[in-house]
Amino acid sequence: MLRVDHAGEYGANRIYAGQMAVLGRSQTGQLIQEMWDQEKKHLAKFNEILAENRVRPTLLLPLWNVAGFLLGAGTALLGKEGAMACTVAVEESISEHYNSQIRALMEEDPDRYVELLKLIKEFRDDEMEHHDTGLEHDAESLPGYKVLKGAIQLGCTAAIFVSQRL
Repeated sequence: MLRVDHAGEYGANRIYAGQMAVLGRSQTGQLIQEMWDQEKKHLAKFNEILAENRVRPTLLLPLWNVAGFLLGAGTALLGKEGAMACTVAVEESISEHYNSQIRALMEEDPDRYVELLKLIKEFRDDEMEHHDTGLEHDAESLPGYKVLKGAIQLGCTAAIFVSQRL
């Protein structure tokens, strides 16, 4: 669980880095930077938790490094709407994943996982805020929005699947 959460936050950081490389000096740059700053805090916390629990990161971090940056930059090349569509797709996927983890931890032993549950809920809420920000900033106005969103979410599902195993 910790490994895949770390991988997800790492990937999100790389996506925002790619978006900033393209849109950093635009009017949208400040908005992207604000979301990225939250993701940096999430990643720092999961780096700390991995070390405390002696859990290694996924072996796929080099792939997520490149893939995340390219996804962020590629969608940002479509303009603000493309970047926001990517944000909506990714943050919705991560939020759903966090919700499934919350359910699993609650079923297993909520007293044992009080702190982890609190953290995952907080990060889930941040991700939903980013999702909503993307919608508020015209994500759905991108031509082909539904197709792009579906493709990105399929990629997120695959990334979660393999990061849990490697």
